Amino acid sequence: MVTDMDEPQIRDADGEDAPRRRRRRRLPRWLVWTGRLLFVVVAVSVLTPLVVGWRVWYEARQDDRPRSDAIIVLGAAQYDGRPSPYFEARLRHAYSLYRDGVAPKIVTVGGKQEGDRVTEAAAGRAFLVRLGAPAADVVAVETGRDTLQSMIAVGGAYRERGWDSGVVVTDPWHSLRSNKMAQDNGIEAVSSPTRSGPSVRTRDTQFHSIVRETGGYLYYVLLGRSRHTM
Repeated sequence: MVTDMDEPQIRDADGEDAPRRRRRRRLPRWLVWTGRLLFVVVAVSVLTPLVVGWRVWYEARQDDRPRSDAIIVLGAAQYDGRPSPYFEARLRHAYSLYRDGVAPKIVTVGGKQEGDRVTEAAAGRAFLVRLGAPAADVVAVETGRDTLQSMIAVGGAYRERGWDSGVVVTDPWHSLRSNKMAQDNGIEAVSSPTRSGPSVRTRDTQFHSIVRETGGYLYYVLLGRSRHTM
């Protein structure tokens, strides 16, 4: 009778048992896990910006107008008291929301850049008053050279007045980051971005704005800092 002991062993060309040779070719466990970890890191590095970019794009298309304590207009460049086209588009949209009864107050935001005589907030307030908003209904928060500094200041103004909710008016692609910063400073924020002005005129401008805001949002979430101005 032939037993397992009597069965001939299959040997390769080097005279070694085939099963042993197969075992020797298996990758070390540490190398397998390193490869898996590298795959996860690469996948996250690629997918995260894509997901955030989609969120920037999606938020830009929202237009929320619930009854709120105030409309918050984020500042942009101004020239000796005259709002830039970007800023003017935001201010006109905020005034339209005010006239529609979305909120009884408008908050303009923004400090001075180097060499300026007038703050963005003051320029915005004066423009809104010229449009027809009562001066008593426009609050100028003249602090901040970027979105984060300004939202911190607005959060303080909200606490002083006992306000909770706000509709943020800015460029469409800026909405996601602005809302996040407002919420982090105690404001129940939604956005109603402007649909006019230079920020929405061309697809090339829109694409570059989405890329920039994707980086700005990730920078803020990861480091708690503002990378871009308003």
